[in-house]
Amino acid sequence: MAASGLDCYEVGGAVRDALLGLPVHDRDWVVVGTTPERMTELGFRPVGRDFPVFLHPVTHEEYALARTERKTGRGYRGFVVQCAPEVTLEEDLHRRDLTINAMARAADGSIVDPWGGGRDLQDGVLRHVSEAFAEDPVRILRVARFAARFERFTVAPETFELMRTMVAAGEVDALVPERVWQEMARGLMERRPSRMLAVLHACGALARLVPELDAVAHAARAPDSADPTDTEACGLGRVVDAAAAASDPLPVRVAALALEPGAPIAAAGEPAAEPTPDADAADRARRIAERLKAPNEGRELALIAARERRVLHQVDALDAAQVVALFERCDAMRKPARFEGVLRACDAAATAAADAGPRLSGADSRLRLALDAARAVDAGAIAARVGSSVGAGPAAIGEALRVARIQAIAVVFGPDRGD
Repeated sequence: MAASGLDCYEVGGAVRDALLGLPVHDRDWVVVGTTPERMTELGFRPVGRDFPVFLHPVTHEEYALARTERKTGRGYRGFVVQCAPEVTLEEDLHRRDLTINAMARAADGSIVDPWGGGRDLQDGVLRHVSEAFAEDPVRILRVARFAARFERFTVAPETFELMRTMVAAGEVDALVPERVWQEMARGLMERRPSRMLAVLHACGALARLVPELDAVAHAARAPDSADPTDTEACGLGRVVDAAAAASDPLPVRVAALALEPGAPIAAAGEPAAEPTPDADAADRARRIAERLKAPNEGRELALIAARERRVLHQVDALDAAQVVALFERCDAMRKPARFEGVLRACDAAATAAADAGPRLSGADSRLRLALDAARAVDAGAIAARVGSSVGAGPAAIGEALRVARIQAIAVVFGPDRGD
């Protein structure tokens, strides 16, 4: 909703998505030829910390004064912003990252496109507007994220070379982890997160941000590709793409990322390894989640899924006592929702390694039934019964509860799978 009495233009992602025929969720506006004082007089509420941004008094949409930026230091904070009535719309659009994000819609519906965004939108190209792109390393992450969102888009060769130059100059090292997580989290929630990983790997940013994942990409020894969005050349993203295809939530996708590259537990035709927890995989998953500054839920899922994936993919080899031990390691009795997330992450890994080794198949369903049976055991009744015995303490109660859960799971798994 444009504000009367102001020279306003709808800008950025809302214009881009409308032209693509996609739903528009958030609208941003640029105001040309006015001052902060005038905005306040019209009832707009100032909210910008680094430059003048205001909330519309009715719609609460964001209205920013047209501005230019001048680089003064490294990283994405090293800018001096100029907001003045004489700053033009074209100058404001020129400072934006990609041409497809540098279009505006006037009040009469006409599109203002001074930098070729419409052409690149039609051709499916992610192209930087100007050399000022290199002044903000966050833009590397944004290009990678847009590659994950728009599957038919490729990165313009000149933009990709600029990204590589930025990485070599150390610009990515100036990013704070929280900002990296913000962009990576959004990319993980897109339809093809693997394309984000491929772009970050190809330009060298992944090696700086998450070297554990970059090492996996190098280990894949995929052929060289001129296309930075080539996921086959990167060798990363099969697991997280499977999680995306299943519409899994963000914590599960973080765990799926820690399970890359989705290699099978054992190659087809080879004997399976002993179904025991994998401490090395858990440590690697912990490092990945910590580097990304993922929230605790995602970190916990990543660690547990990596540690237990080998066990979960060989559930048929476990007896009831080993299943109870698995539940205890995962704290599944107290946190069944988290254990469900672990199963989903490992199922994504199984899907990624399809036809190359063991899969969860129906094992996850049996585990869910087993967990329901174990949680149905009346711990209070067992505590009252065992606790009434002379000399019985917490250890005795705990052992009795464990035996009862083993017996309950044995019923689910069948008599030949008991302790």
